[in-house]
Amino acid sequence: MTEYRQLAENEINRALFRQFIRRQNVTDCWRKVDGIWMVKSDPFVDDWSEADYQTLISCLRKTVATGGYVLAAFLDNALKGFVSVEPGLFGREHNYMDLSSIHVSQDMRGQGIGRSLFMAAAEWAAKNGAQKLYISAHSAVESQAFYRAMGCVEAREYQQEHVDKEPFDCQLEYSLTGETEVLTDLINQEEMYYGRNHSGQYL
Repeated sequence: MTEYRQLAENEINRALFRQFIRRQNVTDCWRKVDGIWMVKSDPFVDDWSEADYQTLISCLRKTVATGGYVLAAFLDNALKGFVSVEPGLFGREHNYMDLSSIHVSQDMRGQGIGRSLFMAAAEWAAKNGAQKLYISAHSAVESQAFYRAMGCVEAREYQQEHVDKEPFDCQLEYSLTGETEVLTDLINQEEMYYGRNHSGQYL
């Protein structure tokens, strides 16, 4: 059975990720071309180097130290997924919180861990005063299918820091107020340009 628990700062170290598999085989990605979202072939393997792991550990530790949220999923005491939300509100109306990371180990994707982590993060953000989650999300078609299934839409406000850091990410938001959001072109055009049913198996 998968166990979910919030991490303390001193638990976040390199050993925590010993059995975590980041690898993602990407074939197609969403790209915005002349203001229109479409799927483009862009095959690559996404994985973390040792330097990437060290940066991740530093960021997650800082999130906890500054009052943010880091929740992890374990199976047989091995890390299989995690999500983080940064503390503090931002945006023109100070209503966003930043879902800064969400990942599921390659060997456990498609089993609902990503959904459970996402919903726990949304609950924490709502309790801490946010009306929306902001997600700078991987543009892979499968990753975007996951966020679509969760109810995310294109962000009404782009956070420039994220855009500058990851220019190929899709900038998304998720409403925490229960309001019905208008579906954006990013959602509607999956069938128009791609014509396949993706289940978001990368989370």
